[in-house]
Amino acid sequence: MKKLAPHDSSVKPLDGVPAEEIDALDTRIALIQALIPLGLDAVSALLQEEVSRLAGPRYQRKEADQVHRRWGGQPGSVYLADQKLPIQVPRVRNVQTQTEVLLDAYQALQSPRQVDDGLLLRVLNGLSTRQYETCAEAVPPAFGLSSSTVSRRFIKATARKLQQFQERSLADYDLVALFVDGKTFADEEMIIALGITIKGEKIPLGFIQASSENERVCRQFIQDLIRRGLRYEEGLLALIDGSKGFYNALTKALQGYVLIQRCQWHKRENVVAYLPKNEQAPLRRKLQKAYDQESYEQAKAQLDALKPGLELMNQSALHSLEEGLEETLTLHRLGLMPYLKMSFRTTNCIESLNSQVGQLTRNVKVWKTSAQRYRWLATALLDIEPRLRKVKGVHYLPMLRHAIQTELNLQPQALSA
Repeated sequence: MKKLAPHDSSVKPLDGVPAEEIDALDTRIALIQALIPLGLDAVSALLQEEVSRLAGPRYQRKEADQVHRRWGGQPGSVYLADQKLPIQVPRVRNVQTQTEVLLDAYQALQSPRQVDDGLLLRVLNGLSTRQYETCAEAVPPAFGLSSSTVSRRFIKATARKLQQFQERSLADYDLVALFVDGKTFADEEMIIALGITIKGEKIPLGFIQASSENERVCRQFIQDLIRRGLRYEEGLLALIDGSKGFYNALTKALQGYVLIQRCQWHKRENVVAYLPKNEQAPLRRKLQKAYDQESYEQAKAQLDALKPGLELMNQSALHSLEEGLEETLTLHRLGLMPYLKMSFRTTNCIESLNSQVGQLTRNVKVWKTSAQRYRWLATALLDIEPRLRKVKGVHYLPMLRHAIQTELNLQPQALSA
């Protein structure tokens, strides 16, 4: 008897299977794929069950209208938990049309696309494509997956993640604050925006590749976020590390709707960097003490008191302190330093996000293309997002919005009692 190849052009799918049977089949497939090594036995049983449903019990006398017949078997393979395993596949043939009948269960288990997400998470969390074949679950007859196969499937899965990230609308996020910072991948920088909602949730909004934090690129980035639905009309507090490019881009793209808070930690370290090592610690303590004051007047007075000494000690340090000093005191000026200093006096929120991205991408030793950077970063951000904690002081965010709107002469929303 001549055997038909698994993908013979004469093979036709089975028609008329009820939707409820298909749904039940999908459920069983999902369960079986998690049952290695018992999955192999379950697969064989599932295939034989479908054969019995189509062709009746083995050795049973066939009625005249029974057109399906058992037709031996042939070698095949199925995917279980990212592994390709050999299996003997029973065959069913329609003797009336002389065509082979495909087994729905076999077709579902033969496709690797159902395990791309699991493979994606394994590679994302540190398993290299070269190690994947030897590190898969140990099932003796498994074919495994070659590094090239894993790589192709990972690229396909991360491309879907990138599309999902870039195309999702931002209109549903009621934002009160915005962090912008850069993350370096080899010699290229990816500028990332992190939004904070009125409920304190952290939402990665988008990113763009740039060689530097220049104003034009950053402004186009913010404008792209606006086109995707970024809501800013109720006012935003934008936190940056001190980059002039970020400052100019935000104030021009969101003109009249944004207040800038420069990172106090970056300002402090930028100033002390101009001094000799033995003089850095005393000035660092004085700067920190000034920024720790709860009122704007007290903080400004203590910072101003440091200027005469810096003028004698190091002119460059003095100029660094004076540059953008008012923006480091925005939270003080709004009167919210006692309530929101843990979240909005520094860029720690986005620095923490960048650190988590670094953990997920640390095993990539060579960044070859822009597409590779985009796919990895989008996948990492979507993976991290559900685990991001709310900002500290979340109950004071309505106060922050009200203070921003008052400062910008917008129509302040009434605070709830």
